[in-house]
Amino acid sequence: MEPLRPADLTASRSLRRAREELTAALSLDDPVVEAFRARMLAFVDTHADALLRSCAPGHLTSSALVVDAARERVLVLEHRKLRRWFQPGGHADGEANLAASALREASEESGIDGLVVFGPAIDLDIHEVRPPAEAPHDHLDVRYLVLAPAGAVAAHNHESTGQAWVTESQLDGYGPDAGLRRLVRRGLALAATLPAAR
Repeated sequence: MEPLRPADLTASRSLRRAREELTAALSLDDPVVEAFRARMLAFVDTHADALLRSCAPGHLTSSALVVDAARERVLVLEHRKLRRWFQPGGHADGEANLAASALREASEESGIDGLVVFGPAIDLDIHEVRPPAEAPHDHLDVRYLVLAPAGAVAAHNHESTGQAWVTESQLDGYGPDAGLRRLVRRGLALAATLPAAR
């Protein structure tokens, strides 16, 4: 895994770019993630509008597992509409550079400056969402590891009602689904292997 440079994070509207990021995502020999990858690639190949939230059956999203500088805790936010705790993330809204989208969402939703996103993606997930006043639909989520600088203090925005830095053992108190559990487990393990920041 490598920290992505500004040149790696340039905007793109090409669905081919998103497909490349799906293909490159790590699976760590996980059959669940491989099944999600196959479904997501098939979806992208049959929905030219997969990057847009107007794609009614579902659409691509990106999210960030924000890990503290000590590589011990992750940031979770209480989603205002869904009333559940999640990692920062959101709709691609046409952005095919999903790593750039994940970094943007993490920065906006956490209020933390100096975040660093790593590539390739560390997890893939498909989950149904049921927002108020919207039909149920799938989020096809591409997930990236993001490191916070030392001393980072989160300040959630209008999309959340709270934030917390939690260890893996504390996660149970926040009602995680299987996807968030898997993301935290693999993200913290991968973060521990990264060289110390200079």
